[in-house]
Amino acid sequence: MDLNCEGCAGCCVDWRPLGGAPDHERSGRYRALDDTYNLVPLTRDEVREFLEAGYGDALVPRLFAAEDPDRAVTIDGHDVAAMGDRPLFLVGLRKPPKPVAPFGSDPVWLDACAFLDPETLQCRIHGEELYPRTCATYPGLNLELDRETECERVERAHGEPGERLRDRSVPEDLPPPAFGPQALGSTVFAYPDPGTLEGVIARLAAGESTREDRVLFVGAAAGSAPGMPEVNGDLAEEARELALEADSWIGRAAEGWARAAEDAGGPGAPATDAPAHGDVEEARGAPETPGWDALREEEP
Repeated sequence: MDLNCEGCAGCCVDWRPLGGAPDHERSGRYRALDDTYNLVPLTRDEVREFLEAGYGDALVPRLFAAEDPDRAVTIDGHDVAAMGDRPLFLVGLRKPPKPVAPFGSDPVWLDACAFLDPETLQCRIHGEELYPRTCATYPGLNLELDRETECERVERAHGEPGERLRDRSVPEDLPPPAFGPQALGSTVFAYPDPGTLEGVIARLAAGESTREDRVLFVGAAAGSAPGMPEVNGDLAEEARELALEADSWIGRAAEGWARAAEDAGGPGAPATDAPAHGDVEEARGAPETPGWDALREEEP
């Protein structure tokens, strides 16, 4: 597998406002309640690691619309996919709006991964211990399953065949799919107390979740065990406290970007007058990225 990621970030940003991206988050067997594009599912261990690193404010849950009424629980008018009466969910990374210019476009406000440097379009934790395994191996699983990759979608809409996905060979040591019998308690979690979710599901579906909403699911994920729907209450409570206490540059930058994006007109609006990314992210503690010239110099 050989990728050309420079100037792309198609797997990290919601580029639907630029045209050509499918609305695949709400299609197929598992339809997300929210509209976040390409949410990366984290494992239970990764959720715990982000919490321990102080990034509890970077995490967000995803729930799914139920196709089978016998495998659903109704909350806030939504039939939510469930195991018994326990809503099933993933945990991923938040995607606040940022001023980015992928594919050679002019700067525009697009929802982007919380860890994406909007200037270089590089991940701020690439290669670090926190870097999610799904990101590190993407699009390997797509290639193994012969499914279209985000690289190919970008090529079709904003490039040429082979420009982004240069080699389709499947890498070794791929993680298991996020969905499947092995996923319960590892990447797919069961929320233990649906009675506490009144109002929460409606806000999640509308993209208006609060920190208090999100930490409910973060705690349940951290308290889960592979292969089991049950949640360890003590571990979940400890994780909720960590998530509520989190005050990383991610959360503070997300608030700053959201205000600026709203003033500009929201996702898809021109970002020519956006605040400098250094003032919003690096000044709040975001680690710098090397830039593409530096990476080219390291190539043999």
